[in-house]
Amino acid sequence: MGNALPTPQPEIHPDYGVRLVREMLSGNDVSVTVTRDLRTGPSVWERQRRPAVAHQPLTRPATTDVLVIGAGISGALIAEALSDAGLDVLVVDRRGPMRGSTTASTSLLQYDIDTPLTHLSRRLGPEKALRIWRRSRLALEGLRARTRHLGIDADCVNRDSWYLSGNLLPPRALAQEGEARRRAGFEVVYRTPREVEAQAGIRGRSALQSFDNMEADPRLLTAGYLRVAAQRGVRIKAPVEIVDVQPSSRHVRARTSDGLAIVAGAVVFATGYEMPTEVPQRGHNIVSTWVIATAPQPRRLWPGRGFFWEASEPYLYVRATPDGRVICGGEDEPFADAASRDALIPEKTRTLERKLQRLMPHLDCRAHDAWCGAFGASDSGTPSIGAVPGMPRCFAALGYGGNGITFSALAAQMLRTAILGGVDPDRDLFALARR
Repeated sequence: MGNALPTPQPEIHPDYGVRLVREMLSGNDVSVTVTRDLRTGPSVWERQRRPAVAHQPLTRPATTDVLVIGAGISGALIAEALSDAGLDVLVVDRRGPMRGSTTASTSLLQYDIDTPLTHLSRRLGPEKALRIWRRSRLALEGLRARTRHLGIDADCVNRDSWYLSGNLLPPRALAQEGEARRRAGFEVVYRTPREVEAQAGIRGRSALQSFDNMEADPRLLTAGYLRVAAQRGVRIKAPVEIVDVQPSSRHVRARTSDGLAIVAGAVVFATGYEMPTEVPQRGHNIVSTWVIATAPQPRRLWPGRGFFWEASEPYLYVRATPDGRVICGGEDEPFADAASRDALIPEKTRTLERKLQRLMPHLDCRAHDAWCGAFGASDSGTPSIGAVPGMPRCFAALGYGGNGITFSALAAQMLRTAILGGVDPDRDLFALARR
């Protein structure tokens, strides 16, 4: 292996990890993550050829400083951050790069988290709520700067975001939310219905306008970071199924379904919404979501092409693509199983078309593409990032909430610090053992 890793000092909770270790010792080949059918239907990004990322099967035992399980956007950002620190990194994925939930992402990269600041302050207290919102903003700024520095072309464009009044925050509560954000240092403007109609073409809704969020192509973004990591020597192996993880104070020994051993100084579970079986899941659940994309109609798009999303439950969100398609998603429901989710595609497609038409009557809202997928939600709309309790040298990045890619960038920042032996000042906000 490369640089010697410092011994991590996670908070140990012996209750976790026991069942997995027993299964390892029994010799049962159980996957270390829950296997799900993460998405159905071709997303708008699949209209273009899949960006190439070189990878090979694992044919022999391996050693590495850090084993990253997952080659989606989280694994890509984490692998790049760790390789930048000089660590030897091995990335494995049971499907292959960008073949999981990343392709289903609609890539509205925002610092605004799902839970309004006023609501989160009541839930967690003002101090913690402010720190979470500010760290989310810092993560997005870091991702924007890092992507530009590395010269990654992923159709990244800064966009304003319009948070529309709804049943979660009616106009008066939305104005109070705007004041809370201004006091916290965020640049945000409360817009009256007249201003929203004049500037965005949407009638009868007030809104909070925030600035410099970002849109991207999720496949190009993931491929760009994996390529940069590979240029530094990161090995990308797929398809590789990890069925065993045996942590100890000195190293972690993983075993593949082919019986090959991987010995690592640390392991990172970057498996998206296929949760590791022994990672604490309190307050987390899996949700199904549905998305449509229209045919290109660039001349009908709204000024500035900003994002729209509703302060409602369930909420609707809207963005445009570089070629003028309109993406509209939402109608979220608790995940039951893939078959039940997929059976709802026609009904949900019609519902999204109707809602989009009411919001933007000047558009052709007929779906040209429709897809659905699973994503993670949490009680507070925040991710879980850090050391896995009871499993030494094991870390997880679970980007729960609607800010998946922003939280992936946050995970890359925090896990780089943790694996190098440092202490992130915000680790208490996202620790896996937190209440």
